[in-house]
Amino acid sequence: MTPPDSFPPGFVWGAAAASYQIEGAWDADGKGASVWDMLAHQKGRVWEGHTGDVACDHYRRHREDVGLMSKIGLQAYRLSVSWPRVLPEGVGAVNEAGLGFYDRLVDELLAAKITPWVTLFHWDFPYELFLRGGWLNPDSAKWFSEYTAVVVDRLSDRVSHWITLNEPQCFIGLGHLTGEHAPGLKLGLREVLQAGHHALLAHGLSVQTIRARAKTSPIIGWAPVGSVHYPITPTPENIAAAYSGMDSVWPENCWNNRWWGDAPVLGSYPEQGLRAYGADAPRFRDSDFDIIKQPLDFYGCNIYSATPTQAGPNGEVRVAPLPAGFPHTHFLWKRTDDALYWGAKFLHERYKLPIVVTENGLSLNDWVCRDGAVHDPQRIDFLHRYLLGLHRAMRDGVDVRGYFHWSIMDNFEWAEGYKHRFGLIHVDYETQARTLKDSALWYRDVIRSHGANLFPSATPSSPTSAPASRNAGSPALAAT
Repeated sequence: MTPPDSFPPGFVWGAAAASYQIEGAWDADGKGASVWDMLAHQKGRVWEGHTGDVACDHYRRHREDVGLMSKIGLQAYRLSVSWPRVLPEGVGAVNEAGLGFYDRLVDELLAAKITPWVTLFHWDFPYELFLRGGWLNPDSAKWFSEYTAVVVDRLSDRVSHWITLNEPQCFIGLGHLTGEHAPGLKLGLREVLQAGHHALLAHGLSVQTIRARAKTSPIIGWAPVGSVHYPITPTPENIAAAYSGMDSVWPENCWNNRWWGDAPVLGSYPEQGLRAYGADAPRFRDSDFDIIKQPLDFYGCNIYSATPTQAGPNGEVRVAPLPAGFPHTHFLWKRTDDALYWGAKFLHERYKLPIVVTENGLSLNDWVCRDGAVHDPQRIDFLHRYLLGLHRAMRDGVDVRGYFHWSIMDNFEWAEGYKHRFGLIHVDYETQARTLKDSALWYRDVIRSHGANLFPSATPSSPTSAPASRNAGSPALAAT
């Protein structure tokens, strides 16, 4: 049972990042191109022409970065492997230098007593396989399985936590339907959902591959978008409408939970989704779900905001208006304090799996102040509110196993370039200097207290009490 004033024993506190967003070294040491390399190099596709060519230079600075993770006290770090760094052609010959990077990163994490959680696909699909049809090619699931085998064979003697796909709603919907994300296509919905079906097959084959080849007992999940609705007021009618909103598949877009979640967990597409998509539904065989549905150890969810919902006259789902000036992030996403509560509660009740919050955080417009610190009180307040909601869900019986803040450091935010800063660590992209933000020091205290400092009875901590520990090059940091 979850204690009333802390999180339960064994709860995992972590942070996350993705390969293309932080690694840089886009063509170093034999790495192949990805679709994000392709898109970012096209004029006008990314804000102010930014690319991930250098990003946070994590490929060369990973030891420094793991040191900072250790100073924050992370118990786990969710990283992603760049498919074309390991297999430059997407299949075939292995790039030993690229695979060796992840070898060293995992070893550094373990030496720092940080558990690696490895995501196999966080959007950097190999360019060479894109030329062969990408996710539209029925062989894409087998390609992904081959890549999975290479990574598992190398890392699974030390890695036990695995995530197959990150946010299919995004890399399929934004990448193939609306075109903001790589590979930047604007296809018909039927073709988009066919690509999505192949991605779900890839997930299933990847799980099979991990379980067949892992050298240590694997713990496997995936990390879809948590498309959350919450009741604008907690009346029975509004709660029912919010549940219905989270349970619905809407025509003409990919933003839902059930189309993506039912297939891998329950073994079929939802009837409501087949009706909503109609003639646009993908071609599939019933036997495909024997591949897609595989036993999972947890259901990951990436949740940042939620849709305020109220019941219409007949109980139908209606988006509730919010007042002018309602709090929002730099990304203009609303600050919805109960997003983790309702998201975790609904997904747990539907899929009967332990929940891991695989991403949560916010974009702010942070900078280094004249005192050398990065003061981000809004991030601290946001996370405090959301974590209290997550704790409330756990007190109500939701089995939540861990929380990963997005992100460990400021990084390349896809089509938005470097406009947004999500990190606990500030990155100066010109000098590559790292600075722990106030929120990093606050999160350190959350982890140390196992969440007890989130509650009113806890003694407030002062994250600005140790300014010397902020800079990666500071002797005080090395000594702490």
